[in-house]
Amino acid sequence: MSDQDQLYKEAIAVHGAALDRLARAYEAAPEERRDLLQEIHIALWRSFAGFDGRCSLRTWVYRVAHNAAASHILRSRKRRSQSLVSIEEIAAGDEIASSEDAAHAAARSQALDRLYALIQRLNPIDRQIILLYLEDVDAAAIGEVMGISPGYVATKIHRIKKLLAERFWNGGSDDRQPHAG
Repeated sequence: MSDQDQLYKEAIAVHGAALDRLARAYEAAPEERRDLLQEIHIALWRSFAGFDGRCSLRTWVYRVAHNAAASHILRSRKRRSQSLVSIEEIAAGDEIASSEDAAHAAARSQALDRLYALIQRLNPIDRQIILLYLEDVDAAAIGEVMGISPGYVATKIHRIKKLLAERFWNGGSDDRQPHAG
């Protein structure tokens, strides 16, 4: 097995679930989500040919994944006009864990779907920052992935969280695109 294959295998073993969540946050439609996830995996595997270890494997994986997702979204927007998918359409593509009480699971799923819909409406930079934050990536690592200062990241996270909370509790009724400034 080549070094490239080994690094890819290690990255997927450790960060595969996070990549699934990232794809879900970028694409609500199950078919588009699968396409995006495939693009991320291909980009990640290809990227390991040039991985030199100057950053952590985690930082590399997130950088490649977010760049692939941003490129995917830009291509998608060129193909079609951007519109939000209804909560019902999102929920139809997801399975609810059988160990949870059905009512609790439905409420939790609906709340997550609302949050993902709001995240999908953020501009790409804000979306990348909050998705990395939700994956427990610290401000310094987010800054490294995105090429911005950790202080700027911390400020953006605070603003994005406030914006998302306002939109979430207002039922997302504001039709303007959320922007954390």
